[in-house]
Amino acid sequence: MGQQGTLTVGVVVARSGRLADLGRPLDFVMALVEPELARLRPAGRRIRLASRDSRSSAEGARQAVDELVRDENAAIVVTLAGTQVLPAVADACEAAAVPCLSSTFPWQVYYYGRGADDEHPFEWTYHFCWGLDDIADVFADLWERVDGSPQTVGCLWNDGPQGAWSRHPERGFAPAARARGHRLVEPAPYQEPATALDTHVTMFRDAGIDIVTSAATGQDLALFRSQAADSGWQPRLITCSRWLAYPPSVTRGGEQPAQAGVGTLAYWTPAHPYRSSLGGMTAAELAEGYEQTTGRQWLQPLGLAYALFEVAAHALSTADDPTDRGAVAAALRRTRLQTMAGLLDWTAGPVPNIATVALAGGQWQPGTRHDYELGIVSPGQVDGLAATTDLVTA
Repeated sequence: MGQQGTLTVGVVVARSGRLADLGRPLDFVMALVEPELARLRPAGRRIRLASRDSRSSAEGARQAVDELVRDENAAIVVTLAGTQVLPAVADACEAAAVPCLSSTFPWQVYYYGRGADDEHPFEWTYHFCWGLDDIADVFADLWERVDGSPQTVGCLWNDGPQGAWSRHPERGFAPAARARGHRLVEPAPYQEPATALDTHVTMFRDAGIDIVTSAATGQDLALFRSQAADSGWQPRLITCSRWLAYPPSVTRGGEQPAQAGVGTLAYWTPAHPYRSSLGGMTAAELAEGYEQTTGRQWLQPLGLAYALFEVAAHALSTADDPTDRGAVAAALRRTRLQTMAGLLDWTAGPVPNIATVALAGGQWQPGTRHDYELGIVSPGQVDGLAATTDLVTA
């Protein structure tokens, strides 16, 4: 599918709008893997890449899918990142009957949030990521290093999908955290983007809370930390997922970056014992290559972006007929592959259409090569990963 004699992998990537910085890993990896993909010849056909800008919006994402299907005849579409953008890509592919592969979005939000259930899975859209329960387990490991267990934890939840699903009574973060024995204090969710978080600060301060957890953007977390400092209170530890897995700093008037000292997910780092199924490149080599080429600090999504193309290539190479989109979707469904993001296994669940990514626990600490670096505090679920630092609390 694509130009005659080729199979096209369509890529939806944010190149403009508010998510543009998060599109850089995908753009970098595209250029890196294209020669590797071109050497593969499923059914005698060359694999090519074609991309469209999502413009960081759901509407732009849907248009990107339409163009990739109509103009490029994409055999499969891949994407990552964006609370509104990623589901829009997946939904557009499901409607167009085109295989889709995505990542960097907790799987419960992707799966149940888009309307699937255990009896009615998706037919065309596939995903790999960690779960909200996995985040809770990793964060609980960090909380328990403060003063043992149980802890009372203040929850800074937003009113969007991340916050809503984090506090879901059955499938979210909250029940998994409570199962570890921790007590959660959950004020009403704030509207994102936040303009004031003093109500949350006051509640947490008056309750004597030492630990705060969130799925906030860097900007909202910076606001929370600033208002907490203005009130004369600061938690001993903040754990935060979502944007705080990325190194770019968000500052307010020259203050410390939002992620300074924050505990977060470590789903891919140069220390992870992963390598490419395409050419054997290691995680450390990928991170170094990114820094040497771009002059920017490596990003966790690099590993998942790379794995998107590994899995897409594997599906095209193992499909009974790579020119048949139904056969490509079937190949995704039976994929079990060691990748730059670790072992991805769609045959194991936890639900149809989903493969999970192992998590470790990290913390942003002052670094030697960069202002702040993500140290590994807890190896968590990642076999062969060693801790590189101890947890530092306020």
